[in-house]
Amino acid sequence: MKCPFCGHADTQVVETRMAEDGDFIRRRRQCAHCEKRFTTYERPDVAFPSIVKKDGRRIDYERAKLLGSMNLALRKRPVSTEQIDAAVERIEEKLLALGVREIPSSRIGELVMRELKKLDKVAYVRFASVYRSFEDVDEFRAVVDEIRR
Repeated sequence: MKCPFCGHADTQVVETRMAEDGDFIRRRRQCAHCEKRFTTYERPDVAFPSIVKKDGRRIDYERAKLLGSMNLALRKRPVSTEQIDAAVERIEEKLLALGVREIPSSRIGELVMRELKKLDKVAYVRFASVYRSFEDVDEFRAVVDEIRR
């Protein structure tokens, strides 16, 4: 790692710590030439597929959006944040395992519905009612009947 102060290429790691959430590693380094210290952060470099919206637009995958939509469906439901995080992890693992560069937003919606169905039936119905854009009570009833089976 090149020193940001003097540009010397020889630096040593003095201290290594994992972040609280485990998403990155923080390293304190010291330059062998000027002896100044600086901090670097290491994060995994994973490439999630781009999301293709219904109107054809392509957007980058954002974990916060996925988490937000799941939290909205699970609002005031007895599901822990650990369970929600684990569900998001499973969805992300599936996205990466597909090995594609683009994925339709509808496919992500289906993955979310599958995870919500396992976590909480009420949240599943909430998400499905918005995701599938129910037009009448019969469509809503069909989803409730599906859960009862």
